[in-house]
Amino acid sequence: MFGRSKTTNDQLVDEAHPQREGAKNRPTPKRRDQEAARKQPLVSTDRKQAKQVDKAKRSEQAARTRKAMITGAEADLPPRDKGPVRRYVRDYIDARRNLAEFMLPVMLVVLALSFFRTSTILLMVTALTYTILGIAILDTFLMWRRLKGNLDAKFGEGTGKGNGMYAAMRAFQMRRTRMPRPQVQRGQFPG
Repeated sequence: MFGRSKTTNDQLVDEAHPQREGAKNRPTPKRRDQEAARKQPLVSTDRKQAKQVDKAKRSEQAARTRKAMITGAEADLPPRDKGPVRRYVRDYIDARRNLAEFMLPVMLVVLALSFFRTSTILLMVTALTYTILGIAILDTFLMWRRLKGNLDAKFGEGTGKGNGMYAAMRAFQMRRTRMPRPQVQRGQFPG
């Protein structure tokens, strides 16, 4: 009108708002468009494909967890093994020689001796079994008392709750079969 040239909206936007480095440089999308793009059905229409995707996700997660159990990577450990307190418990158990971890090999010897059906050997096997079991339980109890004191000193009161059984179960396993794998050498107690 009145001799002025007509311009398009794009030209007006370019003139009014020049391109800037680090800026968004585009209009904000409408909420309904974004919500529509995010919508997914609760139950997939292609059940076979959904099953394959779920199986792939689970196997990937299991592989990450398995690797974390070997390397000790904290992020991918299962929930029962996560946290600095559980890490401290594992390192403490792995650093000491536990009498309970030698119980399984001794029990195999006891089992072999029990095949001899003489009363003297059976009496000796029974006494050996209960003696080893009693010593292992006493050693584990004393270990837990010492460890609980260390946990209270390092992490505060009440951190020992629930960790006693975790420590005992780890102490009764042979060192090379423990999962997560030991990350410290014997005698290398956590500070």
